[in-house]
Amino acid sequence: MLSMCLVLMMMVSFIFFLSNMRIVNLTLTRDVHMDRLHYTWIDIGTPNVSFLVALDAGSDLLWVPCDCIQCAPLSGYHSSLDKDLRMYSPAESRTSRHLPCSHKLCQLGPSCKSPKQPCPYNINYYSENTSSSGLLVEDTLYLASSDGRTSVQASVIIGCGRRQSGDYLDGVAPDGLLGLGFGDISVPSFLAWAGLVRDSFSMCFQEDDSGRIFFGDQGVSTQQSTPFVPANGKYITYIVEVERFCIGAKCVGETSMQALVDSGSSFTYLPNDAYKRVTLEFDRQVNYSRYAFLGYPWEYCYKASPLELPDIPTVALMFAVNKSFVVTNPLFLINGKEGELTGFCLAVNSSEENLATIGQNFMTGHHMVFDRENSKLGWSRSDCRDIDTSIPVTTPPHNRPENPLPTNEQQSNPNGHAVAPAVAGKAPNTMDSSAASPSKVVSHFCLFLLLTQFAVIFVG
Repeated sequence: MLSMCLVLMMMVSFIFFLSNMRIVNLTLTRDVHMDRLHYTWIDIGTPNVSFLVALDAGSDLLWVPCDCIQCAPLSGYHSSLDKDLRMYSPAESRTSRHLPCSHKLCQLGPSCKSPKQPCPYNINYYSENTSSSGLLVEDTLYLASSDGRTSVQASVIIGCGRRQSGDYLDGVAPDGLLGLGFGDISVPSFLAWAGLVRDSFSMCFQEDDSGRIFFGDQGVSTQQSTPFVPANGKYITYIVEVERFCIGAKCVGETSMQALVDSGSSFTYLPNDAYKRVTLEFDRQVNYSRYAFLGYPWEYCYKASPLELPDIPTVALMFAVNKSFVVTNPLFLINGKEGELTGFCLAVNSSEENLATIGQNFMTGHHMVFDRENSKLGWSRSDCRDIDTSIPVTTPPHNRPENPLPTNEQQSNPNGHAVAPAVAGKAPNTMDSSAASPSKVVSHFCLFLLLTQFAVIFVG
């Protein structure tokens, strides 16, 4: 059976190899001001409207600003954006319909006055006082085939985000968020349920702040992997077990921890005790003078020569059976007014939580595979240009239906209960790994969304 990749290109520079071996050059970037997250353009609704959404593997729901009561301003951005940031209105889309409170995916349904009224949602994120709330809507997400001639439409649930708070009012993800989590309500779950892709996706971030995302990708045979850790027998989000943290040739004692692998976090966070042991060992091995750079959040920063890149010990996470994840570049480089290198920081923060967070900076330089079907995280070193996604091209069966949402009856089976959108990626997911993928995956072809270069600065 052919595997398929659905490709969603993130804001970055890269070369993507299509199934017919043509090469398409695409350019995307990550904006420092927008919390150093990665963004991608997606198209929703009929007629379709484009949204520049942040990618977040730590939550489930795709939401966009919609019929706003309290949203971030969508004007005042300038640079090379080739499209204006937009607000979604379900009333203007011919393919939209409100999800009723009676639907199994409506977690807040019991609080509704009527089973027919629109389903509300309320998501609280890890960042303090940061949330999104509104109504859940079913609408169409548009995807294009690799030859550019075939359009595929996938029905997904979208959060009509009427009210945002916290970081979302300060310019982080002003045009919405694409949750990639385990929950039934996430886009990867709907794509797999519809038989468009295998229940897996991968992301690859480059050193130049570029990258890409592939839906349906299960990685390469030579990659290393480690299992996701369930909570109470359920896979809630992408958590892995780290056995120890190594600096250079020394593996630091008492640094075992569970870690959330989260593309929605720009940097990496360690529990306080592990943070102290890791940073002290790093500081012991580097031959640079500590220096406090104003305006930077890291404790371990150093002066550097403008003539050469810092020479530091390797930083690695060790998993079971001595599988190592070597961080390509754990540093944040600090440049002077003329662009010259003046210093660097170990881009790791301490956290009061017992759960660590592996952020984008540690994932850079790796092909990261979130294999939900087999409940494991895969990784291999990659410059993101060497990922060959070429596969034989076939046409899906003509009798395969459009890609509707699962019905209430389908959702009511023992393996298909609701996931609470109100707590995003932290919500218990009652759909186990076997139920997450359809029982039969059709032959398919590569699909992708093309994006353009952008760099956003907000003036206000």
